[in-house]
Amino acid sequence: MGKLFLEHPGGRRLYACASCMTVLTNKRSLVSTTFHGMSGSAYLFNSVVNVLRGDSRTTDMRTGRHIVRDVYCKRCQKYVGWTYEYAMSADQRYKEGMYVLECFYIMQLQSAVKD
Repeated sequence: MGKLFLEHPGGRRLYACASCMTVLTNKRSLVSTTFHGMSGSAYLFNSVVNVLRGDSRTTDMRTGRHIVRDVYCKRCQKYVGWTYEYAMSADQRYKEGMYVLECFYIMQLQSAVKD
């Protein structure tokens, strides 16, 4: 197996995989804290790093029908949320390309790096 390369999104307030503490995103990328996943509360981010994407699938959600991909931590490969590929409804298209990370699978960290 090759060497695993991880990115760092920068910033002091970080969100990481709760399983292995790999950094996934930062506070500046946070768009909304009012989303819900299978495990409960979830956050919407406009960008994440260090994730692997699963296969596309069509799913019915509270806000309508979407094409999504599950996302997994790049280091431990545990599920952390999903990304929106396409929204069938025009009023939901703002979510396309964004990520929802479920709070149960992530944790907030404080970095020594300044914002």
